[in-house]
Amino acid sequence: MPVASPRPLYAVIGAVVIVIVILATLYASGLLRPQASVRYLGSPSGYEAFVPNGQTVNYNGQTDPVGDLILNNGTTLHDVIWNGQYASTIINNHNQIVQLNSQFVGQTDPVNNQPYVPLQDLYVIKGQVPVEQATINGQTYYVIEANKINPANIAGFYTYDKWVPNFVAAMNTPGTYAAGLPGNSPVFQWTNTTGTVAYQTMLYGHYGQFAGGVVLILPNKTIIPYGTPASPAGSAISFDSPSQVYSSSS
Repeated sequence: MPVASPRPLYAVIGAVVIVIVILATLYASGLLRPQASVRYLGSPSGYEAFVPNGQTVNYNGQTDPVGDLILNNGTTLHDVIWNGQYASTIINNHNQIVQLNSQFVGQTDPVNNQPYVPLQDLYVIKGQVPVEQATINGQTYYVIEANKINPANIAGFYTYDKWVPNFVAAMNTPGTYAAGLPGNSPVFQWTNTTGTVAYQTMLYGHYGQFAGGVVLILPNKTIIPYGTPASPAGSAISFDSPSQVYSSSS
């Protein structure tokens, strides 16, 4: 009695394995997953800011920073993931700021003799922010889809951590502009947090890819010192590269 060849069975098994591998690859890439709808938050003419908190998550195979999203009207969303372009840059920038804070906070500013304060980095988006929701390990997150944002509309900044909400509000205040501090500016000698942060932002520039000594000037003449990382540095955000010099009579 002839014995059936096992080859057709092996061929079927092989085909099934190939299909499983293809389906697994498509699922891992997200092509077979239900696609969350993207919403656009904030104002088309406003500035929104992502503020990393030092945590990261694995999202679609990428390590992404987690933090808060401050909208132009002051609303703050927590548990926000930055996914896409500049994700690794944001992680690296934040880690450098944390390291510099560990090194200098507690020491004294040699110019105004006041203690250094913790600085915080933030990443400003000009216009609305594309966001979707995702659940990871039972936790619901807002996910910023950064690849849908024009790179010219993304820029990084750092300032005193307690000033971050005011910093975003100032950017969204009509009439606010940016200016650089000259090396002999009397602001560095002010014996308050403004003077300290002005000098400290420049100090951090000696130890990382940062540049400090810049101030936001509000219409009421209040100033907020800050610095900028080398990247991201969106050309559409004028606060990233001021063309004016600040003086006490500005």
